[in-house]
Amino acid sequence: MARAVIRLCAGIAAALVLAAPAFAGPVTLRAEVNDADGRVTLGDLFEGAGGAADVLVANRTGPTVVLDARAVQVMAHRAGLQWDNPQGFRRIMVRGGGATTASTAASPAAARGNVEVLAYGRSLSAGDIVQPEDLVWAKAVGAPSDAPRDANQIIGLAARRPLREGALVSTRDVSAPVVIKAGEMVTVTWSDGYVTLTMQGKALKTAAAGDTLNIQNPASKKVIEAVATGPGAAVTGPEAQRLKAAGSQFAAR
Repeated sequence: MARAVIRLCAGIAAALVLAAPAFAGPVTLRAEVNDADGRVTLGDLFEGAGGAADVLVANRTGPTVVLDARAVQVMAHRAGLQWDNPQGFRRIMVRGGGATTASTAASPAAARGNVEVLAYGRSLSAGDIVQPEDLVWAKAVGAPSDAPRDANQIIGLAARRPLREGALVSTRDVSAPVVIKAGEMVTVTWSDGYVTLTMQGKALKTAAAGDTLNIQNPASKKVIEAVATGPGAAVTGPEAQRLKAAGSQFAAR
């Protein structure tokens, strides 16, 4: 009986060892990533990944893949790796043959006098919403005067015009996404905190979230001023005044 208990305990211990992640301790984010096969692993991302090196993080199906730094940190922790993200990165952009990390700080200057600037990783049509995977860091002789220093300044905004793959990113390329189109019916809300009234009206112009626009009551033909708050929705009255005073922006991020 005692021998059976010993064998059972030994089996449980072995199972726990096999189930536990391979601990490798503190790791450092690599400056360059070689993911020619399209598989991005913890070993690709981190120096010293040890037994966790083959853990798959993502598959790169296009020229780039953008990883959420917090999600990568959690995945690394579960695999027994300690990455404190001392630079405060929010996203990690990985492209074939190399990787660039995006943070709130300006991108580093590249060697030989070139600079690292944001470029479009694919062509976009007017109105397309810029996604993280649409942006890559590229070397250029110089950057546009209004070049964003952080990818998060562009992600979630809409292309003002067609943008071609490889073009350098300018803040003039994008604007807040359109949520109301001219001529469509919009739900307008008026509220003073105690009483709330709603009506349907026709938008007299196209508006992005946070824009002021005129809306016509189809019955009385009266025109009121409102602030767009979302798809097919706007507010008027005290709430609209508060939003205009605060200069709020509702661009999706």
